[in-house]
Amino acid sequence: MLHIVNGDSVAEKLKQGVVQGEILVWREVYPHGPVFQDPAEIDNRAMRSQHLEQTLGIPRSEFVQISRRQEQILSEFHKYEEVVLWFEHDLFDQTMLCYLLHFFSERPMLQTKLSLLSIGEYPGIELFRGLGQLSVKQMETLSGTWKSVSAEELELGKAFWQAYTADNPQMLGQLLSRDTSALPFAHDAYRAHLARFPSTHNGLGIVEQTTLEMLHAGLNSPYELFKHVGDRLHTLGMGDLEYWHLLKVMSQDPYPLIQFRGLDCEAVLTDFGKSVKDGKEDWIAKRGIDRWYGGVHLQGDTPRWRWDSFLQVIHDSGSEV
Repeated sequence: MLHIVNGDSVAEKLKQGVVQGEILVWREVYPHGPVFQDPAEIDNRAMRSQHLEQTLGIPRSEFVQISRRQEQILSEFHKYEEVVLWFEHDLFDQTMLCYLLHFFSERPMLQTKLSLLSIGEYPGIELFRGLGQLSVKQMETLSGTWKSVSAEELELGKAFWQAYTADNPQMLGQLLSRDTSALPFAHDAYRAHLARFPSTHNGLGIVEQTTLEMLHAGLNSPYELFKHVGDRLHTLGMGDLEYWHLLKVMSQDPYPLIQFRGLDCEAVLTDFGKSVKDGKEDWIAKRGIDRWYGGVHLQGDTPRWRWDSFLQVIHDSGSEV
């Protein structure tokens, strides 16, 4: 049996007698940087590895080595009687899950059974952020509760991965208008992804907007900001490296939204940041953008795609989906 999980914390707990078999930690951060339908293609991997090194500090050679190793193990899935996928409700996990469902949807399973354990809550935990919160004993209650992956789940996972990696977010918007209940957490996770696009209101994505609101409310410590923004936007499952990079971009010239002061590097709103937060200025129109959202690369000061938070739709140069 092969268990594919979302992080080292979960893997270490499973190894403490919770499950039998081998455990593979799927090491990716698909919500950040360029993402392609076939991430193993040489040029795609080269572009992604370069971006992750430049923005998150992940060494290019390390990323390539890890990617090749986990894909080699995945390609040998037929050696196992059963493969169990352990993924939770947020965008970080749902993108990994949909990539794996896409992978398996295109291969005959033959004698290998594919199963899924995916949860968005746990009894007694008020704000469920993920499987890593659970103790070994709590993890034991989940062991064996996984269910066989259906053909409908495989096809929907494949559709989500193709839409997420497309260079046109209309595909994802259209998919979200369909019945996606076969993967119950995918709708909210990918809707949260679209909310990361620059808004029609002021050019800020949901993470930048929430950060400025937290600063306005009096939070100044980057670590406190990460905790509170992460709690409010837990559907994203955003990691610390992603958030530190975003804070860095928000503080850069020209037109910084925030500044860092003192030995503690406290963050404060700039006057321009206050104007943007209130919708009096447009951040992207002032400074431009060069950022990836799944398969969409936004560049320049008039990016094609914007998110309308009021109508909950993606706009294409004034048109909506």
